[in-house]
Amino acid sequence: MEEKIRNLVGDKLAKLDLWIDEVKLEKEDSNLFLRIALDSKNIIPLNKVVMATRIINPLLDKADLINEEYILDVYAKEKGDVINE
Repeated sequence: MEEKIRNLVGDKLAKLDLWIDEVKLEKEDSNLFLRIALDSKNIIPLNKVVMATRIINPLLDKADLINEEYILDVYAKEKGDVINE
């Protein structure tokens, strides 16, 4: 499934200078989460995560890769501490 998602959205995310770092399908209590971690060469601002989510969500809906209901959770990979110089 991870490879299918990468192939589905990869080119579109590249326009934002983003790529998928990791995809996880996890169950928590009675909820199923599809978690997609984004990465970039730079720190990813929140507005880029929102833009990426707006790209990913309709593509996943159309592809219908997961038969169950799930919650999409798109987030930026942590870059560590930012040091101001």
